[in-house]
Amino acid sequence: MILSETQLFHGIEENDIKTLLNCLKPQKRHYKKGETILAEGAVTENIGIVLTGLAIIARDDIWGNTSILGNVAPGSAFAEVYACIPGQPLLINVSAAEDTTVLFINADRILSSCSSACPFHTRLARNLLTVCAHKSLHLSQKILHTSPKSIRSRLMSYFSECATSAGSDSFDISYNRQQMADYLNVDRSAMCSELSKMQREGLIKYRKNHFILKNGPQK
Repeated sequence: MILSETQLFHGIEENDIKTLLNCLKPQKRHYKKGETILAEGAVTENIGIVLTGLAIIARDDIWGNTSILGNVAPGSAFAEVYACIPGQPLLINVSAAEDTTVLFINADRILSSCSSACPFHTRLARNLLTVCAHKSLHLSQKILHTSPKSIRSRLMSYFSECATSAGSDSFDISYNRQQMADYLNVDRSAMCSELSKMQREGLIKYRKNHFILKNGPQK
């Protein structure tokens, strides 16, 4: 993953990124599949950028139920809100869904301009604000997907967003079945049964993580 392709460094030239890295002093870490990257209750000053692999953001309640809030693909950031609020304990867990490489950058170094007040450092701080805004939008989308009462309505709400993002009725999702069920706050078996029923009715077609929408959303 080239840093200029990430959300945080968007619009900054490679040579300027090299200059920034000398100021930011980031740390690169590797995680095995299933390994915890950040644990609930921990405090972090660092923003994480996934370079390779995939990270899952989830929340566990006191009964052990898991709710997936989203995933972090290469180029995307996580923990940016917590890193910008000193001493704020994490309310979420971040784990590696597969072997994953993460670049950690101290948030204060991003928000504090360097001595030369270079314009690309200002761009970096503005990009961080944009990342936070996109994350807020993502959480709003999750609320929209989990608001309908029926499993079918939740699935179609989620699939509609996926199709819109892909610009096509044919798209891939990054969640496995359990992760998708957790994300939509539904029972996995009931969700899989509903998916099979929707395919038999000709509403969707799917194979593993590839889906095709055949008709409009049905209640």
